[in-house]
Amino acid sequence: MERVTIDLVSDVVCPWCYLGKARLELAIAEVQDEVGIDINWRPYRLNPDIPPEGVDQKSYLEEKLGGAEAVARGHEMLTKLGKEVGISYDFEAIKIGPNTLDAHRLIHWASLESREVQDRVVTALFKANFEEGRNIGDHTVLADLAEASGMDRKLVENLLASEADKDSVIGEIDAAQKMGVNGVPFFIMDGQYAISGAQMPDVLAGAFRDIAKLKAEARKGMI
Repeated sequence: MERVTIDLVSDVVCPWCYLGKARLELAIAEVQDEVGIDINWRPYRLNPDIPPEGVDQKSYLEEKLGGAEAVARGHEMLTKLGKEVGISYDFEAIKIGPNTLDAHRLIHWASLESREVQDRVVTALFKANFEEGRNIGDHTVLADLAEASGMDRKLVENLLASEADKDSVIGEIDAAQKMGVNGVPFFIMDGQYAISGAQMPDVLAGAFRDIAKLKAEARKGMI
């Protein structure tokens, strides 16, 4: 079985990234007997200007998106799309719009343990923000989610209290933007194929099959 590695550039306060994750999981289930998929979660910040303590979510979004009506329309559409893939968005519950740098540091530390731990942490962050209205910029919340995902709470608390890996996470985001990533989710497959946006499962599954086929043909040509 051919394997495809996905570097998935995303932000945990991006509702389309949460939707994209759920659709990706459906696509992976569709091809599980044909193609192996490995996912590396990569950082992006939709709102790098938000201060460490966060902002009032409602007023911030209304200013960013052009008023309460525009926000309501977007939330209504996302709520409907979310239900199709098992996401229960609760946008009203989100009171604080967080700075996500520390969440991305946590995702990075999780990756050092395993892809499985990283995926558990990413899932927990999305769920905490979009379904439970928890402030994922808060260190106690991040430590809770890390511990629930199988990480060492004390180690995570000590790392969060330090400046550890802030520069490398910001550097990775800068590198993605220089590569042309200006919106998320953004899927980079095997380092050479790219798909932007929360694509439907059949689109992703088709891409995985196509890449696996190309890899298999290239392998045959080398023999």
